[in-house]
Amino acid sequence: MAGFNLTPSDPSTFILMGIPGLEAAHIWISIPFAMFYFIGLLGNFTLLFVIGKEQTLQKPMYLLLCMLALTDIGTSTSVVPKALCIFWFNLKSITVGGCLTQSFFLHTVSATRSAVLVTMAFDRYVAICNPLRYATILTNAQIAKLGLVGLTRAVLCILPLPLLLHRQPFCGNHIIPHTYCEHIAVAKISCGDITFNRIYGLVIAFVLTGLDLTLIALSYGLIIRAVFRISSKQAHQKALNTCTAHICVILISYTAGLFTILNHRFGQGTVPHVHIILANLYLLIPPMLNPIIYGVKNKEFRDIVGKYIWVIIWGH
Repeated sequence: MAGFNLTPSDPSTFILMGIPGLEAAHIWISIPFAMFYFIGLLGNFTLLFVIGKEQTLQKPMYLLLCMLALTDIGTSTSVVPKALCIFWFNLKSITVGGCLTQSFFLHTVSATRSAVLVTMAFDRYVAICNPLRYATILTNAQIAKLGLVGLTRAVLCILPLPLLLHRQPFCGNHIIPHTYCEHIAVAKISCGDITFNRIYGLVIAFVLTGLDLTLIALSYGLIIRAVFRISSKQAHQKALNTCTAHICVILISYTAGLFTILNHRFGQGTVPHVHIILANLYLLIPPMLNPIIYGVKNKEFRDIVGKYIWVIIWGH
């Protein structure tokens, strides 16, 4: 195997160790990893296919679901194929350029997903608080522009991370005790001063997450205020039901993400393999659950998917 011929001292490569301490169990660990990954791909590609085929679903809310699906596919795909190569074939080597590219892509897509979740909260706010103006405030073109703003923000904020890593000296230690090139995991093996890397990474994580969570909280605060002004309990229930799926996705995404960020920087007492497994599950569980959550909660989408499944099974 190519991975066996490379040594940790090779200046052009890093060595990803997978899950240190659990090497003997790599094959078994790969089973749920692969299963979660392929379920996530199936769900998200199904969502993209159905929305792309159905004219009735090509409206702002579903365009946002497509953006979320694309970020979910990008997040898991940036990490899982390489992790499976480590687990199945012991192919642990990755070029320095490949490592920095993976780190940039992973963090950029994660930041973009956060921006999409904010836009989805704004979409729910307009739908509930200004329903008569919804069609004029949120058009498909406006959603596409907001998505582009979110992507641009992510690129500009994340780009300095790999550039900072590229300037770091790595001396003889090129072994990364992880399954993927997470920014701080790579920085920790540098023999240089990584104080600025730590500070910048932490500031960006908390500024982006803090700003996005504040905007989401503001949107839902206004939604709750508007809902309680409605006298009908049935209207209360209907309004809140439209937000349930989005709230579930937010809780899954941000809770796991904040835990991973804080644990990587401050969780010195955490057993390394526990942290690495949790860091991978954070990238696997939301992409797997998001299309399921929206499929279960959205009757219009669920009915159309059921129609396609019926056609596939029975041919008419």
